[in-house]
Parts: sequence; structure tokens; C-alpha cells
Amino acid sequence: MKNSYLQRQAYKNLTRRSFLASSLRAALFGAYAINSTAMAQSTPWRNWSGGLSCQPQGRYDISGEDQLVELLKRTTGPIRPVGSGHSFSPLVPTDGHLVVTDQLNGILEYDNKSMEATFGAGSRLGDLGAPLNEIGQGMLNLPDIDRQTVAGATATGTHGTGLNFNSLSGYITALRLITPNGDIKDIDASDGDLFDAARVNVGALGVVTQIRMQNRAAYKLKKREWTAPTEDILANFDELAAGHRHFEIFPLVYSDFSLVLQIDESEEPIGQTIIPAEEVTLADLRPLGIDAAPAEKLAMNNALAMNAQVSEAVDLSYKLLSNVRSNPFNEMEYSVPAEVGADCVREILKTIYDKAIDVAFPLEYRYVKPESPWLSMAYGDEPHATISIHRTAREDYRPYFDIIEPIFWKYGGRPHWGKIHSLGHTELSQLYPRYEDFIAIRESLDPNGRMLNEHLKKLFNVYV
Repeated sequence: MKNSYLQRQAYKNLTRRSFLASSLRAALFGAYAINSTAMAQSTPWRNWSGGLSCQPQGRYDISGEDQLVELLKRTTGPIRPVGSGHSFSPLVPTDGHLVVTDQLNGILEYDNKSMEATFGAGSRLGDLGAPLNEIGQGMLNLPDIDRQTVAGATATGTHGTGLNFNSLSGYITALRLITPNGDIKDIDASDGDLFDAARVNVGALGVVTQIRMQNRAAYKLKKREWTAPTEDILANFDELAAGHRHFEIFPLVYSDFSLVLQIDESEEPIGQTIIPAEEVTLADLRPLGIDAAPAEKLAMNNALAMNAQVSEAVDLSYKLLSNVRSNPFNEMEYSVPAEVGADCVREILKTIYDKAIDVAFPLEYRYVKPESPWLSMAYGDEPHATISIHRTAREDYRPYFDIIEPIFWKYGGRPHWGKIHSLGHTELSQLYPRYEDFIAIRESLDPNGRMLNEHLKKLFNVYV
């Protein structure tokens, strides 16, 4: 990553239009390609949690845009782009061709006047923090996990938390899309509808090869974690979210408490502080797996939560906005209007307790600022609350998710595109006001449906 950045210093201080008009169209990444033809490998693919897999006809590790254009023009049949495999919904599985963009990575251009930077689409979010900091920039927000690729995270509308912060897709200022027939499209806000369709695209419009994002000057943050009664936090969530740069909670199941996380900008020295309270750490609260009746779990978990330590840390922004999640899991996440978010959380927690569902993973509750990408969970004019439920990868998530998902529907929930849900075209077209407009653009760019797999056909009402 550092070498990639250094090799491209000559591109610094380029304007936004230079991104769109640059000679990178012919040469981007191509200098690193030994052979202009991408070689196919018929190797199995599996996602991070292990819940999804496929045996593609061919798997192509693209090292340059010229390779990708040539591949799209000489092959026929289905084709799907793949990132880091951190999606839990079946966006990738295909018996056609898989396009791997890992080699399209690094900072390609940057402008410290506008505080924008252009990334190769296969860049892992977590690999961009240090090189961005070297050039004096920092990303405005990051999701809970940062191992996703830039293209994959934005294609699915992945987000962090913060009443005043968009999803990652909301910070895209330009992108390059290679259509299924091999045409190159440089897209920015001047392209109107196409821009808002492409910023959250679920990989259905073509293959994105580079993305330009709005950043800011590099900065430090102070992160504080502690436990508090869930009801107290929910009752005051709007005020708390407005009072901190980032604010979220992890409501603990079979407990009256939540793990609370707040993050604000700071000029304090980098370091970490633990404020002891008995011998319970915050890490002890995350599993909360006790084999007992609901009432017994509640009593024991409350005792643990009340005696938890408080953790504080000051560090560079990219080191505190995301977390390491080394134990694979499966996840369902929906957004609901912020005004009903707390009630939705309450009903989920009550349902888990009343039905004695055997689950230990906490929920996750966040806010996202309204934004304009058509398929964003936060599309529209009002803030949305997002609520996640999880199940470890070794457990069958379906019984739990099947019970909870209708609660999301009751509150007008929109599903996260990269996470498990059961909705199809009929429901989605009612939840996303510009859904049919997105479908029209998809059909214009991919009339033969090359970018579709079985899951996307269900989402877009394609039966061929």
C-alpha cells in the first residue's frame, strides 16, 4: 500500500475533473499487468462467515482495467464482481464468472484542497487509513468492520454511526464503472440520476474500478465505552446522538443494560485508559452466553454489566472508528425511521426474552444521516436508525432471524443489501421510492442481465 501511494505522488493536487478526464483510462493499473489477458481459474469461492459458497466457471484476478474490458468483451454469460467476501446476503454466488479486483488498490490520486482521494476499487478500507494519514487526510466515517473493499462497501450502502454522517456511499464524489459490454463510464454528480443509482449499485450495473471520495484533514478521536441501562439510553438517544460525533449502543440480550460507545474529536495525547470496576471487562459482556432460564440469565447478566470497566482511548481516527471482529458471524440489519427505532429495539429484546431464544450476541443500534443514493438504507429526508442482529457462524441463524425479521417489517424497515434478508421485488419497490428507476438504469446498462445472479433476479423481478 505504501509503495502504491509513493508511486503515485505525481498525481497529487489533481482536480475532480482531472479524475474524470485523466489518462488513467488507458493506463490505470495496466503498468503492473504482465499479461493483458486475465487468466481464468475455476476455484471455489466462500464468504467470510462460511455461509455462502459457489463454484464459478472462471475466476479472474484483474490487475488492470484493460484486462477487465477485454474479459467483458470476449466472455459471455453471468459475471459477478467480488470483494472481500464480507457480505452475508448472496450477492456474489454464481456459476458464471467471478471478477476479483484485489489488485486494483491504493491511493491513485488526491487533492488536499478539496480533501478528496481516489482509490482503487479493491482497496480494503482498513488499508487506507495509514497512507491517507501520510498525505494529511482522513475518511469522514468508517463502518464497524473495515476489512471490506471500497467498492463492496459502497455497493451495499455500508455505514458507520453518527447523526451527522452519511454512509460511505454518500461521500462518493466520482467513480469509474466498466459496463457489462466493456464501455468505460466516468460518473459524478453532473450525471444526475446515474450518479445516484451508481453510488449504491449492488454490483448490478457493471464493475467499479475506482472511487473518488470526500475526506477531511487527518484528525484524532477519543472513544469511550461503558455500560448503562438500556431504557435510559433509548429514552434519551436523540439527545445523546446529537451531542457526540459518533454514538451507538449494543443492547445486551437477557439484560437491562447496553454497552455504550461515544466518539468525539480530541487533541489529547494518544493513549488508552481503563477505569476499573470489579474484575469485569467490556470484553466479558460481548458473549454473555449463560445456559440458564431467561430470568436467571437476566440476573446474572445485569450483575456483570453493572460491574463493567469503563474504557477510554485516544488515537488517529481510522484506528478507533472500526473494530477487529475475528470470530465469523452472520448478520441481519434493517434501517427504520429514527423516530420508531427505540420501539423496534424494545420489541426485539422483549421477543428474545419472551420466546427464550438461545442467543448471546448483543444487538447493534446506530443512526445514519439522510442521503440521496437511491438504494441507500437512509435514502430520503429523515434520519434512519439501523438495527443489527447476529449469530455466530457455527450456529444456524435461520430460526432466530425468521422470528425477528417481521418486527423490522412492522416498523417500515429497509434491509442492508449486504446482509441477510428475505425480501423480493414487491416489498423492496415499496420501501425504496426510486427502486423502479434504479431497475430502469440497470436494464439500460445491462439489457442481457449479465451482472445478475439468482438473488439479484429476485430483487429486480427478472425471470429469464
